[in-house]
Amino acid sequence: MSIDTSEKGFETNIEDALINKGYRKRTLEGEASRLFKKYAIDVVELFAFLEDTQEKSMRALERSYGADYKQKILERICNQLKRQGLLECLRKGIKDRGVTLKLIYNKPATTMNQLMNELYSKNRFNVSRQVFYSDRHNNSLDMVLFVNGLPLVVMELKNPLTGQTVEHAMKQLKFDRDPREQLFKFNERVIVYFAIDPDEVFMTTELKSEKTYFLPFNKGNQGGKGNPVVYNNYRTHYLWDEILAPDSLLDILFRFVFVKKDDILDSNGETIGERKMLIFPRFHQLDVVRKLEADVKDKKVGQNYLIQHSAGSGKTNSISWLAHRLAKLHDENNEAMFSSIIVITDRRVLDKQLQDAVYQLEHKAGMVERINKDSNQLAAAILNETRIIITTLQKFPFIMEKVTGLNRKKYAVIIDEAHSSQGGKASTALTNILSDKTLEDAYREERLAEENMDDLEEQIVETIIKSGKQDNVSFFAFTATPKPKTIEKFGTPGPDGKPKAFHEYTMRQAIEEGFILDVLQNYTTYKTFYKIAKTIDEDPEVSRKQATKKLAQYVSLHPHNIAQKTQIMVEHYRNFTRHKIGGRAKAMVVTASRLHAVRYKIAFDEYIKKQGYHDLKTVVAFSGTVKDGEISYTEADMNGFSEKELPKKFHSDDFQVLLVAEKYQTGFDEPLLHTMYVDKPLDGIKAVQTLSRLNRTCPGKDDTFILDFVNDPEDIQAAFQPYYETTGLSEVTDPNILYDLQAELGPYQVFTEEEVQKVNELEFKGGAKKSTKAQTELNALIDKGVERFTSLSEEEMEAFKAAVTKFTRTYGFILQIATFIDVELHKLYIYLTYLLRKLPRGRKDIDVYVADDVALEYYRNQKVFEGSIELEKTGGVELQPTKFGSGGAVEDEKVLLSTIVEKLNERFGTDFTETDFLSREQVKEDMLKSEDIQEKAKNNTKENFKFAFEKSFMDFVIDRMSSNEKFFMQILENEEFRNFIMEDMMNEVYAEVNG
Repeated sequence: MSIDTSEKGFETNIEDALINKGYRKRTLEGEASRLFKKYAIDVVELFAFLEDTQEKSMRALERSYGADYKQKILERICNQLKRQGLLECLRKGIKDRGVTLKLIYNKPATTMNQLMNELYSKNRFNVSRQVFYSDRHNNSLDMVLFVNGLPLVVMELKNPLTGQTVEHAMKQLKFDRDPREQLFKFNERVIVYFAIDPDEVFMTTELKSEKTYFLPFNKGNQGGKGNPVVYNNYRTHYLWDEILAPDSLLDILFRFVFVKKDDILDSNGETIGERKMLIFPRFHQLDVVRKLEADVKDKKVGQNYLIQHSAGSGKTNSISWLAHRLAKLHDENNEAMFSSIIVITDRRVLDKQLQDAVYQLEHKAGMVERINKDSNQLAAAILNETRIIITTLQKFPFIMEKVTGLNRKKYAVIIDEAHSSQGGKASTALTNILSDKTLEDAYREERLAEENMDDLEEQIVETIIKSGKQDNVSFFAFTATPKPKTIEKFGTPGPDGKPKAFHEYTMRQAIEEGFILDVLQNYTTYKTFYKIAKTIDEDPEVSRKQATKKLAQYVSLHPHNIAQKTQIMVEHYRNFTRHKIGGRAKAMVVTASRLHAVRYKIAFDEYIKKQGYHDLKTVVAFSGTVKDGEISYTEADMNGFSEKELPKKFHSDDFQVLLVAEKYQTGFDEPLLHTMYVDKPLDGIKAVQTLSRLNRTCPGKDDTFILDFVNDPEDIQAAFQPYYETTGLSEVTDPNILYDLQAELGPYQVFTEEEVQKVNELEFKGGAKKSTKAQTELNALIDKGVERFTSLSEEEMEAFKAAVTKFTRTYGFILQIATFIDVELHKLYIYLTYLLRKLPRGRKDIDVYVADDVALEYYRNQKVFEGSIELEKTGGVELQPTKFGSGGAVEDEKVLLSTIVEKLNERFGTDFTETDFLSREQVKEDMLKSEDIQEKAKNNTKENFKFAFEKSFMDFVIDRMSSNEKFFMQILENEEFRNFIMEDMMNEVYAEVNG
C-alpha cells in the first residue's frame, strides 16, 4: 500500500481530527454555496441554529416581518456585522425590533445553569473543505471552520512532501485573496487566518494584500523557533487537536480576542487618526495564561509564579488577559478565588490597554482602576474589592496603616518586569498588607507553638510569617531578565529542587521569529588609549582603589575625551544611521553619569553648530539638578521643554540623538531607535536591558548598530548568554548563612543583647499604633551603639557597616524565599535596621580629588572590534545564587600617586601608531592663531610667558595628535626632546607675536 503524500491527504487528516473533537463535516453546494458566495455566511446552518435555540424570538420576528422574515433577519445580521464588527456581535448578539438574537453561546463557567449548558451544546461546529466564496472567480479555500453558519477560521494548507510549505500558504493568502471580498473584510466574518504545513503555523487577523502581516503561532523548539518533533503525529497537530477544539475556540473568542485601537501619529507625534487591530493571542500567550489559570485552580491561592518572557513577547497583552481571567476565576464552590487582582507596573500603555481589553471582554465599566493619586485611593480600591487595580510598587509602603480588617481576603499580584527590587522592603510591605493569617494558623502550620514564648516573640513570629510566603497571596512575576534572587523568590521548584520559570518565551525564539532584532549583530568597540602625567612636585599617598577610579573619571570627563568621541558619534550618525528606517532612524548615547550627559550635550551642540549641520538636534535625559563648577543644569532647561514631553518630542522628526544618564536605559520603547553609542561600563542584566532598547521592530527597520567605547565584546556576550535561552539557578541560597553573618558582628562590640531586646520591645509595643514617645527612647538606645561605632578604627567601621548591610539585606531576601523562623535573628534584624540609619558616613564616601594633580598627556580612540557577537545555543544557563561571604572590608592599600599614574600608563599607553603624531609647525601655527596665547605673549615677559606656554603646550599637541604619531611620541616619551621642542617653539611664538 503506497503512502498518500498529497495536500489532500493532509487536509483529510486534519478534517478527521476536527470531527473527532466535535465538528461536523459539511460540504457547501447548490443553494447553500450560492448563498455563501452572496452573504459569506452559511445561511442554512445559521437559521437552523437560531430556530433550534431561540424559537420564541424567531416567532416574534416572523410576526413583525411577515413571510420574508428570514431575509429581513439576514439583512439585519449582515448590517450589524458591518457596523458593530463580528466580535461585538458574537459577544452581545444582534438586536432586531425589540428582540435580541444570540449568534453563539459560550460555555458557562459552572454546570449549575442547566439551560445555558443546554444552549451551549446546540452550537453547530462545522468543517468545510474546498470552499468556493465568489462568483467572480473559481478560487477556493482549503478549509473553513464555521460556528452556527459564521465562517470564523480560514485555513490554507500546504505539504512539503509536494514541494510547498507554509511560506506558499502565506503568499496565497496575501496575493490570491482579495480583501474587498465580503468574506475577507476586516472584523466582519473571519476572526483568524492560519497558514499551515506539518511543521509550522502562522496567523493573521487581517488580509491587506502585500501588506498582510503574519505572526508565528508555534510552540518553540528547544529555545528557538518552530515546533518540537512529535511521536507519531504532525509537529503542528496542537492547532487542530487543542487550539481549535470547540471549547478552546469559544474560550478564545469570548475571553482573549479583542480590538486594539492605536492613535496614528504624524512625523511630529500629533494624532491624525485611529488604527484598529484584531488581537488574537500568539501561542505562548495563550499557553501561559491557560496554564497559570489551571495551576491556580489546582493548587489554590498562595503560589508564586515566574514568567520569563522576552521582549517582543507581547507581555502587555499577556498581563491583560491574565488579570481578567484571574478576576473571573471561581473555585469548585463557585466562589471568586481572588478579591482583587493588583497589577504592579510603571508602564502607562498597560493602563489604557488593560482597561480597553477588559471592557471588551466584560462589557462592564469600573472593573479596572488605575491608582494615580495617593495611597488613600489604593487603600479604598483594596477595601472595596475593585476587581483589577493597577498601581506602582512605590505606593505599597505608604498604605500599611490604611488597610485593616481584610478578613480572609485573597489577592493575586501581577508584577510587570520583576527584578530583585520587588524582593525588598516594598514587597514585604505588600505581603504584610495583604496577609491575614491568624497567629493560631501560623502556629499550627509551622509547628511553632511553644509554651514559653512571651508576647513579643509571638508578635515577631507572626511578622516573619507575614513577611514570607502567604497562602492568601499569589505572585505572578513577568520578566525577560531574571536575577538569581528573582528566580529563587518566584520560581517553581523542579524535580531537582532548583527553582525555575513556570513558563518561558526565550530571547532566542523572539529573535528567530522576528519579533525583536538581534542587537549584537552589528557591534563595534573602540579602545581608548591615553597617558596621564603627575603635575605636582609632591607625591602624596592615596587609596589605590579610589585614586584609580578618580583618575579614570578624570580622563573620561576631560574636554578632549568628550570632544573626540563626540566627533566620532556625530559623523557616524550623519554618514550611517540617519539614512536608516526611511531617514527617521534615531540614536541613543549612554553616558557614565549625569555630569557626563551634561558635558556631552554641550559638546554635541557645539560641534553640530561649528560644522553647520542643520539635520541633527539632540535631547538629554537625566534626573535632578547637576552642578558643573558653579553652573547648574536641569534636563528641562537644557532641552527647552518639560521631562514629560521628552518621549513624544524624541519620536518626532525634530530630534535625532538622545543622550542619557540612567534614565531611558530600561523600559523605553522607541521603535525608531536604531543606533546606540555606549560610553559607560555595562555588565549583567544592566547590559542586556540597556542594549535591548534597540531591539523593537517597525516598518523599514531591519538591523541595529552599537558603537561601544568602553566594554569588551566578550563581556557583552557573557551578559547576554544567560537570557538567550532558558535561565535557571545552579543552587538555592542556604538560609544558614545568616548565622555566619551574625557571627561577624559580635567581635566589634557595637551593641548589647539588652539593647537589641529593648529596641524590639519598643517596636512591637502597642501593636500598629505609633508612639512619638517611643521615638525618643529608640534614639537614645540606638545612640549607644553609634557612640561605640565611632570609637572603632576606620577599617573596622567600614567592615562593620558592610557586615550590617549584608545581614539586613540577606535576611530580608531570605524571608521572601524560605520558611525560616529564628526569633533572635529577627530581633537583631529589627535593631540593625534602625542602627544602620544612624551610622555616620565613613571615609569611603568622601571624594578623593586628583584632577588638579594630574594632566592628560596623550589620548587616542582606536577601533578594535567590528562584527557580530554570537550567542551560543546551549539549551540554557544556570545562574549562581547571590553569595554572601565575609562582611569585612579588604584594607585599601595606600600607594604613591606616581605609582597609580605609572600603572595606568602601562595599561593604556602602549599601542600607538604614526597617525597620532603631529608636526612641530602645525602646533606652532595653532598657537599663533590662539587669541589667548597672543594676549599672554604680548602682556608678559618671556619668563612669565614661558610658564603659561608650558601649561598650554600639551593641549595644542593633543588637538593635533592624529596627524603624525611618530613625532608626537618623541614629544611625549622623550622628556629631553620635549623640553627642547617646547623651549624652541616658545621662543619662536613669543618673537613672532611681539615682532
